[in-house]
Amino acid sequence: MTGLADYLRGKIADNGPLTIAQYMADALCHPKYGYYTGKDPLGAAGDFITSPEISQMFGELVGVWCAMVWHSMGTPKKINLVELGPGRGTLLNDLLRMADTVPGFRQALRVHMVEASPALRQRQRQVLDAASLESAPVWLDDFSQAPDGPLLAIANEFFDALPIQQFQRTGGVWRERLIDVDSPDDPQGGFVFALSKPLSGGPMVLPDLPIFPTGFPDAPEGSVIEVCPSGVVLAHDIAKRIARDGGGALLVDYGHDGGTPGETLQAVKRHAYHDVLKDPGEADITAHVDFSALAFAAGKGGARVHGPVTQVEFLENLNIGARAEALIANATPEQAEEIRTALRRLTHEEEMGNLFKVMALTAPGLPHPPGLVAS
Repeated sequence: MTGLADYLRGKIADNGPLTIAQYMADALCHPKYGYYTGKDPLGAAGDFITSPEISQMFGELVGVWCAMVWHSMGTPKKINLVELGPGRGTLLNDLLRMADTVPGFRQALRVHMVEASPALRQRQRQVLDAASLESAPVWLDDFSQAPDGPLLAIANEFFDALPIQQFQRTGGVWRERLIDVDSPDDPQGGFVFALSKPLSGGPMVLPDLPIFPTGFPDAPEGSVIEVCPSGVVLAHDIAKRIARDGGGALLVDYGHDGGTPGETLQAVKRHAYHDVLKDPGEADITAHVDFSALAFAAGKGGARVHGPVTQVEFLENLNIGARAEALIANATPEQAEEIRTALRRLTHEEEMGNLFKVMALTAPGLPHPPGLVAS
């Protein structure tokens, strides 16, 4: 058992079973034992790999998207570039390299990073120390700290790690799924799923933002649905900022359009699936993103919502094939094969191409953003 497991057992002993959201929040971000607190989880030596780590093409094309939105805004002299969950800073590094090719764009950027991990913040500093930015980068604890002004926000594989709640249909009613100890008398025991009392009082809501389906009356016995309250609030807050100050946001993650029950909570350790309830704090825990919920919240926030489209559609609309060929033209045979392999991983339907979705938010009045097919 980990130190975090002992801590969680103590919380359960004092206050009863935890919600999955409470369990996730501690497992990922506890200041002493959290998964992201003291390690770099990315890459071959870590637990997972993201699109920017697969190929420079991904970050470059995100940079193209940002530059085109900036241009559609009339090329403001200053614009806040806020990346949520920047990882090692790889995407930002590739974006800034591309920005050098667009007159005035790099000079306009004011870089801010929302990052909870001290270890990853250090990696990001190493990248940005060599970037020669117009102004010093700023690290934020959450998006609410982003300064006022025109905004370009990027969230690649960020929403999937936000804590979720699960609800299970049992005996014709919905109950919240909780996490309890397997054996209260065993100090080394594990964790198990449990169920709350039947929910009452109608659908759970945040102010003006439904997060729990009012329907699913015909959901089969045992059905599980997931909601991400913090994700809904964040999408709403980003949209409000964009509607007020101008700009756009690009949300990239694995997920779905909602509409049906389904359980997606999962843990990953050393690039393989791991038991969510085993060794908390030692594995990444995520859930698929409900883009329909984010779209609803963003619309309520006043932004225009575009997509989602699949990652392959987005990247192909931005001509990733042409970029790959340009890189291959100056590559060794071994490098060329690596580029082709990376292109397949990013775009093939059996890899990341269809599982990952892309949604954009823009201020009212801006033209349709690049990469997303107009609806």
